[in-house]
Order: sequence, then C-alpha cells, then structure tokens
Amino acid sequence: MTTTIAFLGPAGTFTEAAVHKFATEWEERGETVEALPVDSPSAAVAAVRAGQADYACVAIENSVDGAVTTTFDALVEGDPVQIYREVDIPVTFSIMTRPGTKDIARLSTHPVAFQQIRGWVAENAPGVEFVPASSNAAAAQAVARGEVDAAAAPARAAEIFGLETKASGVADVQGAATRFVLVGLPGRPTARTGQDRTSVIFTLPNQPGTLVGALQDFAHRGVDLSRIESRPTRQTFGTYRFYVDLIGHIDDQPVAEALRAVWLRAEELRFLGSWPTATPAGHPPRDLAEADAWVARARRGQ
Repeated sequence: MTTTIAFLGPAGTFTEAAVHKFATEWEERGETVEALPVDSPSAAVAAVRAGQADYACVAIENSVDGAVTTTFDALVEGDPVQIYREVDIPVTFSIMTRPGTKDIARLSTHPVAFQQIRGWVAENAPGVEFVPASSNAAAAQAVARGEVDAAAAPARAAEIFGLETKASGVADVQGAATRFVLVGLPGRPTARTGQDRTSVIFTLPNQPGTLVGALQDFAHRGVDLSRIESRPTRQTFGTYRFYVDLIGHIDDQPVAEALRAVWLRAEELRFLGSWPTATPAGHPPRDLAEADAWVARARRGQ
C-alpha cells in the first residue's frame, strides 16, 4: 500500500524534511510513502480535496515569523479538511551559489525564510537584491539555472542541485523552528495521548462582546489557548475568522464542553482536529472524573 503526501516542492525544502519525518509512521508498518511536490501550500491541500494525495504536509507556524497565513487560508478554501499530526523542524539555512561564483548581486529564498536571515544578509551581503521564490528549494533551482546568484535554502538543496555552499548554519535567531502539520480528509481524530493540541476556526456575530464571550467559554473551563490568530473572511470588509489552538484533545471533557459552548454562539465553527503535540506545550485540561463522581453521588442522594 502506498500513501501519497503532497508538499511544497521541489525536493530539498524543509517541507520535504517534514514529509520524511511523517513517513516513518508508515515505513515502520512496511508501507511506502510517495512524496508529491507542488508549488504552494494551497496546492498541497487542494490535492487532498481532489483525491490526488492522501495527505498534505504544510508549514503552519514559525517561531520567528509567526503564522504561515497561506496555510491558514488553504485550510478554509474548500471542503473541510483535518489535521492528524505535527512535527517541529529546526531551521537553519545554507547560502549557496553555482561553483566559482565570486560576487552575489541577487539572492533568492522564500519570503518567510528571508525574514529569518535579514540580519545576516545586512551584515554579510549589504545591498544584495532579494528575489522571492515559491520555496527555498525553488530558489536553489533558480541558482542552478543561472537566474539568480545565490539562494538561502536547506543544506540538502546544494547537494541536489550541484551548488557550492558559501555559508552554513545561517539564522538570525538560533534555535528557530517551523511546525509542519499533516492534513487529510475529515475522519476520526488521532487518539488522545494526554499531550495534545486541538485546532478550530470560527466566525462570530459582529456584535460587542462576542469574542470576549467565546474566550471566556475556554477560560471558565480551564482550557489553555496556545494561539489565536485572525484572517479576513474575504466576504465582507471588516469580518474575520478566528483560528484558535487549544491544549488538550476533543476527548477531554473540558475541551468538548468549551467547543460546545462556542458552537452555540458562533456563526460557523470548523473543527481542524486533535493530535499529539510534537513537544509538550501549555497546561492540559484537568481530569474531571472526581467532579463527575461527586455529581453522580449527589444525584443518588449520597
């Protein structure tokens, strides 16, 4: 059996490295994984919706530049999809050129990547022209074709495209990482582990206090929010979707109760999934078993 995972290509991107991490789950079962390169996160998720891929591997958050908004938009561009896994990939760049290149006038990389090396560029290549690319590996490919002088990309891209590494380990913020998620069609959420993340998207009536009310639905139940972002609905000016990550699983009673309360007040609520966190985060919701037992005893008159 072969599982197809669409990813932002070509080969040599950090996204491809995340695909290899995710692929170990299938490979340990003796199954094969086929990586399908595409030119954007939107195209990767669209491949899942169209049945061309079983999953999409997409970047969703970077520790330096924050949310990857193109992925946020891709998650709501069509029929519902769901997140099943996440992995954090350390991010450092190599500066690569064609062999023998002396002067660098034009440097290409993905715009998110450029934000992570701006300080290095200002110090080591002042005045260089930044040329945005659809991915870091696409930038390396452009160097190999002679379209630009240098690229900032993962070290593996230099090997793939026959380039020379001028600098390695480049990153303005040491320890930077990007979180990638595995997106598929809706199904049963990944099993609860006790160290989980749940993600939802919702819209609210444009009335005073509606967002505060939704946030209180989480706070009153002790549900820890690890992130909240907003993006325009692209339907009416001034209307927004809220993207919220929660610590906990939909099988955790406090999380389920909070989401039930938000559903009652939201115009639209989309469940993006519950899955294990790559690293421990926040405060998991309290176990309400003792509280439930107390209520049960009270109902029995004990």
